[in-house]
Amino acid sequence: MLLSASFIVFRSSRQKRHANQLLALKSLRSQMNPHFIFNALNSVNSFISKSDERSANKYLSDFSKLMRQVMENSKHDFILLSSEIEILKLYLSLEHFRFKEKFDYSFNIDPKILTDQFDIPPMLLQPYIENAIWHGLRYKEEKGFLKVNFELDKNNFLLVTIEDNGIGRKQSLEIKTKNQKETVSTGLQNIENRLKIINEIHNINISVIISDLKEDSDKGTKVIIRLPNINNENYND
Repeated sequence: MLLSASFIVFRSSRQKRHANQLLALKSLRSQMNPHFIFNALNSVNSFISKSDERSANKYLSDFSKLMRQVMENSKHDFILLSSEIEILKLYLSLEHFRFKEKFDYSFNIDPKILTDQFDIPPMLLQPYIENAIWHGLRYKEEKGFLKVNFELDKNNFLLVTIEDNGIGRKQSLEIKTKNQKETVSTGLQNIENRLKIINEIHNINISVIISDLKEDSDKGTKVIIRLPNINNENYND
């Protein structure tokens, strides 16, 4: 009887912990949207302040399309990689539309990757791309470059590399205001917390490595995200 009671208590505690983790995960996902919307609306405000009505209208139209996709995907723990890529391409085109004098970019996908058969947490990659643009390339005096590459490693893990030749993390930190530092920290901390919960709940290992990039005289940052493939049907809620 004692063993049975202990087992029931253990199982109940485990189920409660799992439920709390799912609730925390949904909360973290929902926090991504206001942060993302706020930064995008800053771009719209920039066009309006310059009395560039045509650009503002075009941006708003594309932004509305992007937000519909983001809101739909935020309901799920995992989505198809093809859907995430569609969002990233649209997001990048919007940011380049505003900061075209600041950077160009390349977006490359290994043809061996079956994007309709690979699953990924929604809005996992976008914050790292946003960080590269807003806190690395935007402050660069000359025009910079952003590379986003998707490839498979020898174990068929997905490797996503986000590389910029911006001003680098050290210099970026020096010129940011206190509010900017807190905003960036909160965004990346959100991603870190999401990954920790996802890895624990689903017993997988999604890893992120951020390093400084030094190429010739340029500074910059390199982010590598490594993801296993996950069956979308088993994990969507």
